[in-house]
Amino acid sequence: MATNIQNFLTVPVTYYDTGKLGSAEIRALKPRAKSYKVSDGRGLYLQVNANGSKWWRLAYRFAGKQKTISMGVWPDTNLEQARRAMSEAKALIREGMDPSAVRQASRGAQLDAAENTFATVTAAWIAKSAPEWSEATMVQTQSRLDRNVLPYLGNWPIRELTAPVILKTVQRIVDRGAVETARRVLRIIRQICAFAVVTGRLDTNPATDLTQALPVAKTKHMPALTTPKEVGGLLRALYAYEGEATVRVALNLAPLVFVRPGELRGARWSEIDLDSAVWEIPPERMKMGDPLIVPLAEQAVEILADLQPLTGRGEYVFPGARSQTRPISDNTLNAALRRMGYTKDQMTAHGFRAMARTMLEEQLGFRYEIIEQQLGHVVRDANGRAYNRTKHLAERSKMMQAWADYLERLRDGRGNVAELRAGA
Repeated sequence: MATNIQNFLTVPVTYYDTGKLGSAEIRALKPRAKSYKVSDGRGLYLQVNANGSKWWRLAYRFAGKQKTISMGVWPDTNLEQARRAMSEAKALIREGMDPSAVRQASRGAQLDAAENTFATVTAAWIAKSAPEWSEATMVQTQSRLDRNVLPYLGNWPIRELTAPVILKTVQRIVDRGAVETARRVLRIIRQICAFAVVTGRLDTNPATDLTQALPVAKTKHMPALTTPKEVGGLLRALYAYEGEATVRVALNLAPLVFVRPGELRGARWSEIDLDSAVWEIPPERMKMGDPLIVPLAEQAVEILADLQPLTGRGEYVFPGARSQTRPISDNTLNAALRRMGYTKDQMTAHGFRAMARTMLEEQLGFRYEIIEQQLGHVVRDANGRAYNRTKHLAERSKMMQAWADYLERLRDGRGNVAELRAGA
């Protein structure tokens, strides 16, 4: 078995095709009571062991020390291959490199690539994310990966993954007309790569900003209430909800933070700093694979502070009723809305985002880019560069407090928009 150390060479290699040994002579070598060596010249020799095996080795000096390195096992590595491997090793020595160290580095890189394929990183990501997923989410995510991604990227070393490779994989889905599925699959890939960055397997996320390369899917608007009268009634219903305490808190917090339902129900206490009034959602939990800072209004801090004595000793802010090691299910909030009399065509847990997007702009007059950034969407400046997570943070904090004050007034049936704008 010849080595692959020639990949490291930067100078031409002189291959030796003659030496002391011949193929017939090698075949004739018989084992003895103790292993012995038969030289081919230039440091290359064949070690004949007592059990009959024959190993190629190269003796050389490097940095004043005598060393040896294996050149393979005969007959898997024949005479010509052993001499070529010897020539490659000699070329490395002339360049000031130790062949043994080069080989070790090569094997380490190969081992790293084998242990950190896209498939193995995906498995680690799923294992980490699974506690906050419902069974339906798990099945759907695994199915999308098995059908659309792993057959093409599974064996790919994660560090060699590039944007064009990812785009080619997703384009296969677009070509069969499933644009929305393609966008969802790309989102999964982006989350996996974000996890790889966080765990040190990648330096940058190659799936970032690829969404713009896909066709625009037909928008499906989530049902939401967006008039002051409707929202006031909804907030009163949330405030009066008599179900489980954690669900009641989640329902009342949802309109104040308007994050995605999965991001809300999967909230961890370790992400929340009540003293600083900030909730930082890490990239692996975000749909777009980028971290999000959620400034917490006074009302949100008060809600969470009241809940902390109940669930603060565990990992999740909103643990499930059956297990403290899993958050509430993805259907919990929608089911609570149905019990309050809101149909799926009127309001959903995701609808709090549409409610905030619409009313923050139309009723409170906040800028579109500030709202979109707080929603966790990619927002670009005039030069096409995406804003970082701290951009406009002071303005976003002001917006979140104004929004909470506005909702409180709607719930209590007092005040008006003009008054709110004047006091903001």
